[in-house]
Amino acid sequence: MPIYKYKAKDSLKGRIVRGNIVAFNETEASHKLYKKDWSVLKLTDITNNFESKLLLAINRIKGKDLVIFFRQFSVMITANVTIVESLTTLVDQTDNISLQKMISEIAYDVDSGALLSDAMAKKKSIFSEFYINIIRSGETSGKLDEVLTYLADEVEQSYDMVAKIKNAMIYPAFIVGGLLIVGVVMMIFVIPELTAILTETGTALPWSTRIVMATASFMEKYILFILVSLVAAFFGLKYYFKTKAGEKQLDYVKIKLPVFGNLFRLIYLVRFTRSLSTLLKGGVNITKSLDISAKVVRNRIYQGLIYDTLKSVSDGNSIVSVFEKAPEIPNMVSQMMSIGEKAGKLDETLDTITDFYSKEINNTLANLTTILEPMIMIVMAVGVGIMVAAVIMPMYNLAGSF
Repeated sequence: MPIYKYKAKDSLKGRIVRGNIVAFNETEASHKLYKKDWSVLKLTDITNNFESKLLLAINRIKGKDLVIFFRQFSVMITANVTIVESLTTLVDQTDNISLQKMISEIAYDVDSGALLSDAMAKKKSIFSEFYINIIRSGETSGKLDEVLTYLADEVEQSYDMVAKIKNAMIYPAFIVGGLLIVGVVMMIFVIPELTAILTETGTALPWSTRIVMATASFMEKYILFILVSLVAAFFGLKYYFKTKAGEKQLDYVKIKLPVFGNLFRLIYLVRFTRSLSTLLKGGVNITKSLDISAKVVRNRIYQGLIYDTLKSVSDGNSIVSVFEKAPEIPNMVSQMMSIGEKAGKLDETLDTITDFYSKEINNTLANLTTILEPMIMIVMAVGVGIMVAAVIMPMYNLAGSF
């Protein structure tokens, strides 16, 4: 889909406006600008230029963009607006050039006769199998409006949960980051100066002081080596964690972390139960639903459990035959799923589990700062205590000797 760079004059305010717009051709681009009461002064196709690639890279489609897209799309489809007209309208409703381009291309494919799900399937980097299969089920059952509304709710809830987690981590990250920066500055610039003074006195220094002085001396001499090592370690670990073994190891560590481990386990459970429920309600069969849900969870440990469950179900066993033996799955989840399966209301039971653990996540996030505060205070106290014992006390003793 072409991207045009424009320069136009606002007929109402008399000012010059510049920007970028997505359109099928120059005629449509000019028409879109004309509808805003703008007179086109210059229109340039930059689709294959470096400027266009940079523009798309900077304006990536984020989770919030998808939340707004699905919400607006579901509202318009519910109001009986055609799919193509809805998509065309949404193009003009967003300022994100990447989102404009994506929606325009989907609209073009649908207008050319493709199904909405097939058009979205071409954008796998944006729409996962979860989205595509839910929409495909709505097209098959003739309930696309209901499915889109439900999907919009699910996407919004998932985005809200991730946003809450990020917000809860700001305070601890700020405190720990600040403490590390202060510590490094002290070691590189302050401690060496104090070391010179203490060394000149010739007084006996306590072991804590000698350790801090040796550490500061090492950092001062080998700061470049330390920085290079840290960068190399960062990229080395980043590469390792992209491998299957590294990713599985990282996922295992996540669910075993103190404080955060339980939070991660709850998040993975909610992702699984919510996606499985949504797919089952959309008419997707149980084996396909389990396969898609495993990919939605994004944790190798839980993916393994779900794939084992998929194999067990394919062999004719109960859906909880694997879960009830797994320590990562709470007993309540297995018991409730078993009851729901026997009653023929597994999707409703999964909704109940999702609601319960979503509240648990919200409560954990609300109390996360309170839980971490004592740990942060202990770390700060240890850091300050070491500095006092290593630097302030020898200086105090030196002053008292005069």
